[in-house]
Amino acid sequence: MTTLNRMLIESSKPLLAARILDVAAPGRAAPAIQKIETTGGIKAWLVEDYSLPITTIGFAFEGGTTQDSSGKEGEVRLMTWLLGEGAGDLDSEAFQERLDDAGAEMRFGAGRDAVYGSMRVLADQKDDAFDLLRLAVEQPRFDQAPLDRVRGQIVTGIIAEAKDPETAAQGAWRKALYGDHPYSRPDEGTEQTLATVTTTDLKALHKRLFARGKLTIAVAGAIDANALKGDLDRIFAGLPATPSLVPVSESAPKLGQEIHIPYDLPKTGLHLAYPGVSRKDPQFFAAHLMNHILGGGAFTSRLRKEVREKRGLTYNIRSRLVNSGHSSMLLIDTGTGPDRAAETLSIIRAEVRQMAEQGVSQEELEAAKKKLIGGYAIDNLNSSSAIVKTLVEIQERDHDTDYIERRKQLIQAVTVEDVGRVAKRLLCADPTVMIVGAPL
Repeated sequence: MTTLNRMLIESSKPLLAARILDVAAPGRAAPAIQKIETTGGIKAWLVEDYSLPITTIGFAFEGGTTQDSSGKEGEVRLMTWLLGEGAGDLDSEAFQERLDDAGAEMRFGAGRDAVYGSMRVLADQKDDAFDLLRLAVEQPRFDQAPLDRVRGQIVTGIIAEAKDPETAAQGAWRKALYGDHPYSRPDEGTEQTLATVTTTDLKALHKRLFARGKLTIAVAGAIDANALKGDLDRIFAGLPATPSLVPVSESAPKLGQEIHIPYDLPKTGLHLAYPGVSRKDPQFFAAHLMNHILGGGAFTSRLRKEVREKRGLTYNIRSRLVNSGHSSMLLIDTGTGPDRAAETLSIIRAEVRQMAEQGVSQEELEAAKKKLIGGYAIDNLNSSSAIVKTLVEIQERDHDTDYIERRKQLIQAVTVEDVGRVAKRLLCADPTVMIVGAPL
């Protein structure tokens, strides 16, 4: 990418942030979202914005690391690392040179439930860049030399991370919560499983996952609907109609366990898992607000006040709702000195129990509503890349284009009684607890 192109793209961030802050102000409407469908049947959401000469596209293919073959764990993530390492008639070096000449940023990654891709480019250079994106999506090469190089980089990272107690503990944590479910497997694989992956495996995997039928797309920036339709057909229409996905079952985390990972560390890590709630559940926004009050609010949560501010037991503590495609949970994480770990765990349990039994106050609820409504645009729409990421996520959750506005209404409608009910539902359970460090 040329220096000028990089400067122009980077300069977009503060300008877009200023525009989004204006959108976030009371009474302002959410960005206008257009639904697009091409002659080839490709569907997408578009936010036109000509304030900067930049076009950003983001997309997701359903599947993700749950589609790793048994014994070849890590192959989906390895595949995504190689999508920019040569495609069509271009080997790795030639592809990267062409991408640099086009002044484009192209990224791929793998989550548990989807493979994600994005490209950001100056609008007047999008044709060359989109041609390269089409090749990466439709005709990746998976040549042996880049395969060996990238695999080596991943394995080096795996070996280095294995020395980190928290990283090693996460394997035991996933296994305890999910048993034999695909969510229990390491997304990056292992040195042994990656060694079995071949070019033939990656080509077969790509053919299974990259198809039009489970494709979600969002675009933001300097492009109109007619031009976008032609570009989308050019990039994606050559893919197969439907993917061949291995079914993934629903999995509720296994609770009521205590896991101790002994390490001689200056800090003891504490992790607690409670039941979660699906995003499609009618009580989701009540749970969302409850979590914010309990431990999700960075500076105002009950856990922060009790554990950090009043007693100085930790630097950071948080709770969060974790929603994957096939499982949900509420997690609490913190770290403290080994001599204070038992006390810290006791206080956390007491705060959770108090919320389960007594709920929240009207004052706490109103403050949480204000933060979750007012902060949404700043957190989720602060750049063209953030916009397309958010719009892809909204589509993945089967919401419509009115979701950003409707979300405000759903949050405002939550009552103290609603939060009390969901608190009893989720927080009365006996959690799974993992202690990483010295025994309590």
